[in-house]
Amino acid sequence: MYFAQFPLNIYDSVGDETYKLVTHLLKRVTIRAKVKANTLFFDTYDVREGETPEMIADKLYNDSELHWIVLMVNDITDRYHQWPKNQNQFLTYINDKYTNISGTHHYEINQTSGDTTIKINIGTDNTDYPTATLITNYEYEEERQDALRKIRLLSPEYVTDFVSEFKLIMKDNG
Repeated sequence: MYFAQFPLNIYDSVGDETYKLVTHLLKRVTIRAKVKANTLFFDTYDVREGETPEMIADKLYNDSELHWIVLMVNDITDRYHQWPKNQNQFLTYINDKYTNISGTHHYEINQTSGDTTIKINIGTDNTDYPTATLITNYEYEEERQDALRKIRLLSPEYVTDFVSEFKLIMKDNG
């Protein structure tokens, strides 16, 4: 459904005047900031272990092919790096990325004014802040995964209008 809405372009890939009709994959549609800021349109959701955008779309919208809405609403263009990994993928990823997953990633201190629950990354040297908290490579990556788990979902009552507007925009701006 998603790519079926993309405009087609006539393209000569080699310059020999043999033209082909190709899908314009670089065409992009974004959600207006004003719409994104309106919390009435969205619900928050914590992605469960192993859940995919297709599973969420099927559960919420009764159509797994609407997974692109889940991705678009959350500005996800790279499912490998912007979607939470399952436990096996996560362990493989960090073992490939780091020679020592227990090694120092950085140190953190609490912000001392304003919201003191905010953590400040001070880098890998804690000489100036000997009481800073050590964050390991594993802890850093685990925190990133936890952040990726928190997504927004378009409320089901707005899906039909959302899809209609998407189709219209893709058609009009071909």
